[in-house]
Amino acid sequence: MASLAYGIRVSSLRRSNQNDAIYALKPLAYITNLLRLNQIKISSSGSNLTTPFSASSTRCMGVKTPRATTEVALAVDDQVIDKNNRILRVGVICGGPSAERGISLNSARSVLDHIQGDDLHVSCYYIDCDMNAYAISSAQVYSNTPADFDFKLQSLAQGFSSLSEFSEHLAASVDIIFPVIHGRFGEDGGIQELLEKHNVPFVGTGSRECQQAFDKYNASLELSKHGFVTVPSILVQGSEVNGSELAKWFATNQLDSNSGKVVVKPARAGSSIGITVAYGVTDSLRKANDIILEGIDDKVMVEIFLGGSEFTAIVLDVASASDSHPVVLLPTEVELHFHGSADVREKDAIFNYRRKYLPTEQVAYHTPPRFPVDVIRSIREGASLLFQRLGLRDFARIDGWFLPSSTCVLSSSEDDFGRTDSGTIVFSDINLISGMEQTSFLFQQASKVGFSHSNILRSIIHHACLRFPNLASNNSVSGCSLRRPKSLQLDEAFNKHEGAHKVFVILGGDTSERQVSLMSGTNVWLNLQAFDDLDVTPCLLAPSSDYVSGADPDKRDSTVTSRAVWSLPYSLVLRHTTEEVLAACMEAIEPTRAALTSHLRSQVMNELMEGLKKHNWFTGFDITDEVPLKFTLDEWIKHAKEVQATVFIAVHGGIGEDGTLQSLLEAEGVPYTGPGVMASKICMDKVATSLALNHLSDLGVLTINKEVRGKEDLLNMHALKIWLELTSKLQCETLCIKPARDGCSTGVARLSCADDLSTYAKALEECLLRIPPNSFSTAHGTIEMPNPPPEQLIFEPFIETDEIVVSSKSTNGNEHRLLWNGHSRWVEVTVGVVGKLGSMHSLSPSVTVKESGDILSLEEKFQGGTGINLTPPPTSIMSNEALEKCKQRIELIANTLQLEGFSRIDAFVNVDSGEVLVIEVNTVPGMTPSTVLIHQALEEQPPMYPQRFFRILLDLPSERSL
Repeated sequence: MASLAYGIRVSSLRRSNQNDAIYALKPLAYITNLLRLNQIKISSSGSNLTTPFSASSTRCMGVKTPRATTEVALAVDDQVIDKNNRILRVGVICGGPSAERGISLNSARSVLDHIQGDDLHVSCYYIDCDMNAYAISSAQVYSNTPADFDFKLQSLAQGFSSLSEFSEHLAASVDIIFPVIHGRFGEDGGIQELLEKHNVPFVGTGSRECQQAFDKYNASLELSKHGFVTVPSILVQGSEVNGSELAKWFATNQLDSNSGKVVVKPARAGSSIGITVAYGVTDSLRKANDIILEGIDDKVMVEIFLGGSEFTAIVLDVASASDSHPVVLLPTEVELHFHGSADVREKDAIFNYRRKYLPTEQVAYHTPPRFPVDVIRSIREGASLLFQRLGLRDFARIDGWFLPSSTCVLSSSEDDFGRTDSGTIVFSDINLISGMEQTSFLFQQASKVGFSHSNILRSIIHHACLRFPNLASNNSVSGCSLRRPKSLQLDEAFNKHEGAHKVFVILGGDTSERQVSLMSGTNVWLNLQAFDDLDVTPCLLAPSSDYVSGADPDKRDSTVTSRAVWSLPYSLVLRHTTEEVLAACMEAIEPTRAALTSHLRSQVMNELMEGLKKHNWFTGFDITDEVPLKFTLDEWIKHAKEVQATVFIAVHGGIGEDGTLQSLLEAEGVPYTGPGVMASKICMDKVATSLALNHLSDLGVLTINKEVRGKEDLLNMHALKIWLELTSKLQCETLCIKPARDGCSTGVARLSCADDLSTYAKALEECLLRIPPNSFSTAHGTIEMPNPPPEQLIFEPFIETDEIVVSSKSTNGNEHRLLWNGHSRWVEVTVGVVGKLGSMHSLSPSVTVKESGDILSLEEKFQGGTGINLTPPPTSIMSNEALEKCKQRIELIANTLQLEGFSRIDAFVNVDSGEVLVIEVNTVPGMTPSTVLIHQALEEQPPMYPQRFFRILLDLPSERSL
């Protein structure tokens, strides 16, 4: 997405004097039909019509799993919570005061999506950063970050005057709490102590045990007492540790006082927040002090840097009543990747927050680990023992390191647990409320041993209920039934059950947007599984270095149709990157690795069943051990035609968005989602998009002047000469540069001088994967770069918009949290459009707020828990009249470009006139769990929740083909 340009007078852009002209009639008839589509009931009997929010039974990849859409926490019908009907009332609490509150919101969203059903009602609650408690609607849970709604909580939710009043409400309104607050107040025993005090049942470990395990320093001491190998560490607390004490610790551990490599991290924080690498005593003290000054924690650990392999393991308690029977699932190895000289020079070569949550190639996961079998066995034994020794309950995630014998630098007793013939195992972190994003370790490891998302979450909840006699009756509620195994024959590859309409969700590709595509496709797949009349299969379009969009058409078509497409089993979709998915596919068909995985899987499942078979609420595993199937793209399309499948396109950029895939599908008569061939081609070309809309200036639709330059021009010409040419031709002082055919903010940057252009050109020449923060003259965050570098780049005037500040702390009442000076009167928005050809409907625009720098970063767009979107635009920024004019112009743009199905339009909007300055049009927009399209769909009347929204998008192609 571009941003606005310094030095250009927005008022001088071409515009109409007829500000009140009517641009296109609002397609009311179509919207009525659209909302009728929104009434589709998710039911085992098919696609019947009912109210949008009726509870129903849904399936999990062919298995019926209870699920339905939630309601506002306080608006619960008496019949819904009637205990005689065996309804379990679960309260999900998210948020909290720590920096992990955004991740907490993501976890709450996953829990909400996968546990709600006829037999289980979910109420949502939120703790803000000031420790105020609110009952919120599920619509807020689908926000990208708490800052999306923090400033308007008083009007959206019911607040409680104190945490005591909140607890009393919980005691009266829910049966059990599922806390998903990560970090402070969630994992340190805070919320647990509050619930214990008011006798409110909850999932997870008790307050006392949480307090001990959450503090990494205290936990390390406790593990050492119990005979585990631990990492040597020292505590820095305030000014209590001076340089000489730390220098002594360095010497004791044979570390050079000037260059010894250590890890500095908060003792009481999670999600790898604040963790960094330091070199020597002085650097360690400085970084420890930074953590304290930033308010992350006032208690900091310095520990030896371990050069081995990191792992993480989920532990699930399957015991009866008060017993403990922890079973460790298949652990995951965390492998860090380094590409190019910039990565080699990185000093933060650790699994930090960005690597953990942003979909890039910097990290890969392997489940099970590529460790010797005796090491995997010892990891599982040790994690189980640790779970018991520390008094943990229900589930947890335990992280650690495997240090091969050749690299181990730790000294300990031979009797300490962790010594193996192959090396040493060290447990380093205990996560009491593991992250529960869609592809988190919990779901990755659970799916490997037979659990769907719903099945593992419901098993955890039902196990927690065992501690509370009054909830025991709810535990007769059934979970998922066993899945049917998939045939390995080509003709039966997608034949999971008779009578259901087949849907192939294609994701991946080879553009810089492929990781976001994986997130989008995974989200679509999981949501569409809710419908019993659908048989949904995720499919990976494998990367191919042979594809070049500008190549000879005949040669290109031949190359494209021979590309590989993999039909994916459940567990292989839940990965971090498309490269990981592809590697997992290759591993799954490699005989030796497949045999080992199958053996370990069977072993874990037998251990699980030994405990779970005693519980009547557990009816079996619902994910089978399936093998991925490989097709060429041509074979895959022909198979889609043969089984009468609809293709849901989730491939961003490249052949998924430039009309190529659409053309191939049309040639075989296969229905697909999104716009047609010509509209896709035009919108993929940002220059062509502007030319197609130029004639609408008199109707209040404006375009930004563009200049296209080849990469070779930038590398071979003097930067100052190019700079002067561009700024003169575009009549601006500052430029925005972006790849001609990429999106998702990859390679988009603000350039303020010729030196900035030179820096950008050098990044292209060196094929850097990312430009480090503040490499240009104007402050900015990390800029992800396309790989390979783009051949064509677009230059535009950089447009300045008014800064919008969403404060995380209230200053003088809640109403002062949203700050906007309104000087230029232009704001940046993103808008979804949905509908049929010629009658597209504009959803409510979202105002995008840039938190760092001038360009929306990849994190702000797609990393869950970051990026602020204000949906709809607050009336303090844009009047309702201007908003309606903006939506009319957005519909005019969509219909002029002949969009259909759904798309997203990025633009600048004048908050007074509603005039629209078009940035770009995305015909395959992001469909990640927290995408703005979901926020906007929830603003419709009636609201469209994710499952129904994606079903509407899926059903539109069938209407187009009729």
